[in-house]
Amino acid sequence: MSDTASSTPTVKRRLIVMVYETFLLLAIEMLAVALYLLVTRNSHAPLAQHGLKLFLFLVTGAYFVWCWTDSGHTLAMKTWRLRLTSDGQARVPLRTAVLRYLLAWGWFLPALMVCAAFGLHGKTEISAAIAVGVVAWGLTAFLDKDRQFLHDRLAGTRLVQLPKANAKPAADTAQAAGA
Repeated sequence: MSDTASSTPTVKRRLIVMVYETFLLLAIEMLAVALYLLVTRNSHAPLAQHGLKLFLFLVTGAYFVWCWTDSGHTLAMKTWRLRLTSDGQARVPLRTAVLRYLLAWGWFLPALMVCAAFGLHGKTEISAAIAVGVVAWGLTAFLDKDRQFLHDRLAGTRLVQLPKANAKPAADTAQAAGA
């Protein structure tokens, strides 16, 4: 597959990749939870429960950062022919990948701040606030001239769509047809 970018992927395509990524990440995190429970001997102490959340955050970050710095794409991104690039870099630098991962969580903090400001403490209320935050975050791609999400714009990265592996240039196709 060629690594030359052909175009900016549609927002719909990127959202489909995110859904696919969720299923792949679920398997990774199930293994991480099993390991954590084994190491902590399934402790139900509050510190252990918060430690699990932190551990999953770090495992998820390690997965994304490693994929982005190694090949420029995760398995879901590779399947849908998307690649993460960084301005003027052959590979995404480690610092940029970490920054992008942290900025991608940017929708989460404002949602929690709204919950705190309005005294929303129920699971349904918090879930609704987070859902609104996710939609607002998704809308940032429609407000950007290049259709990039806000975290990509802030991190100096962009997603590009790669051409199909078997796609031949139009000149080659016309030449083959005339021969």
